[in-house]
Amino acid sequence: MRDLPQHRPVLAGAAYVGISEAGVRLEALPEGHLLHVLGAIEPAALAAELVKAGFTNSSIRKAGFRQWFVAGNVPLAPAGLDALTAALAGKAFVMDQSHGRVRFGISGRPSRLLLSKGTAVDLDPTVFPEGQSAMTMLGHISVQIVRTGNDSFELTVLRSFAESLWGELAHMAASAEKDSA
Repeated sequence: MRDLPQHRPVLAGAAYVGISEAGVRLEALPEGHLLHVLGAIEPAALAAELVKAGFTNSSIRKAGFRQWFVAGNVPLAPAGLDALTAALAGKAFVMDQSHGRVRFGISGRPSRLLLSKGTAVDLDPTVFPEGQSAMTMLGHISVQIVRTGNDSFELTVLRSFAESLWGELAHMAASAEKDSA
């Protein structure tokens, strides 16, 4: 018998697809890696160090003053984290948040309107273009919102709030679709 439970992804396989073709789609993203980088390093220099450390398919998202999240769908290799930590020594600190936060996608034509009901961030594409990110509140839950496409976003939330936020967004999406039918 194991002393500790096995890691279980919070939203493993969860998906919500709207009723109509123009509906909202919620999708649990793979629990790959999520690193929190803090320090006086520019995003271009951070990107170069990520490539050297083997994080070629990761994206950098602004998380605050001199703070970034590095997110990707591939699980974290300890050697890669060690290499990145060594490369950033004296410039930035790296903290693994892979098991502490959950990422999921929301897409579809009404996704921006749905998210706008819960946040004060202006999600208009002219103000919040693709690749833009913001730390904000969505209802009462702290999230990072990233625009990943014209009608698609990625949300990063603390693991303990993931199911609550998922349920709330699925309920809001179902209600909005019922009202528009």
